[in-house]
Amino acid sequence: MIKADHVSKRFGRFEAVKDVHVHVKKGSIYGLLGSNGAGKTTLLKMLSGIIQADQGKPMIEGEVIFERPDIKKRILFIPDQPYFFHQTSLLQMASFYEAVYDRWSTERFHQLHGHFDFDPKAKLSRMSKGMQRQAAFILTLSAMPDALILDEPFDGLDPVVRQQVKNLLIQDVSSREMTVLVSSHNLREMEDFCDAVGVMHKGRILYERDLEELKIDVSKLQVAFKKMPDETFLKGMEVIHFEKRGRVLTCIVRGNEGDIDRHVRAYEPAIYDVLPLTLEEIFTYEMGSVGYEIRNLIV
Repeated sequence: MIKADHVSKRFGRFEAVKDVHVHVKKGSIYGLLGSNGAGKTTLLKMLSGIIQADQGKPMIEGEVIFERPDIKKRILFIPDQPYFFHQTSLLQMASFYEAVYDRWSTERFHQLHGHFDFDPKAKLSRMSKGMQRQAAFILTLSAMPDALILDEPFDGLDPVVRQQVKNLLIQDVSSREMTVLVSSHNLREMEDFCDAVGVMHKGRILYERDLEELKIDVSKLQVAFKKMPDETFLKGMEVIHFEKRGRVLTCIVRGNEGDIDRHVRAYEPAIYDVLPLTLEEIFTYEMGSVGYEIRNLIV
């Protein structure tokens, strides 16, 4: 559905996006994760057709999107800071959306602003960031898009509204096979929301995986020995991170769970546990493996 095929973008001497390939399946929710300044927003704007790629092809259903109004009518982008015309109300913005988007649903618009208890005649410029973001979701979901691209979409929303918005998005994905590409720094929120994730760093995609596959592929081991094994124990696994406390090793390893289990048991551990990993932990350790790690500020 949404695809970036070897896409690059440069601003002067700075290459913000470098030969990126992304594939988002139709009817799925894809989380774009990454370090600050990784190029996520630039990539989202190219996939929305807002800016043009220097190289490669950002595509929706096999069609290049830049300067294609017919395709853009089926795609909506909510930026980090929602934009509205000066001194307009939600009702006035709805009139504009209705004129632009062929699938606009007035019935759904009234249903949604009633659901959020939102005054459609109030000036949007006088509202808080959270209220403006609610307005953006009301307008966007009323336009009934095939694809929705979101940049930090839940920032400023209180926990109740955040969950309501997520439920609405999931309903549209389920009922209409809407495709969602979302960038967020809130990894705990992405964990129970996304079907797949891509991790971006310094303009490149490090990897993209289905979320369940990713969790299976990375394991956290806690192992204790009566006698510490030699260096072959760690060298026999793809270790992302490890800590040693006395005779107890905590290891973050990548690979097949069965192969790891056989390797560990061959060293006859006194205690051996496989602990669950959160998406936030996976992200932290994976980024540490490419040099983007937590460092002490005081030494």
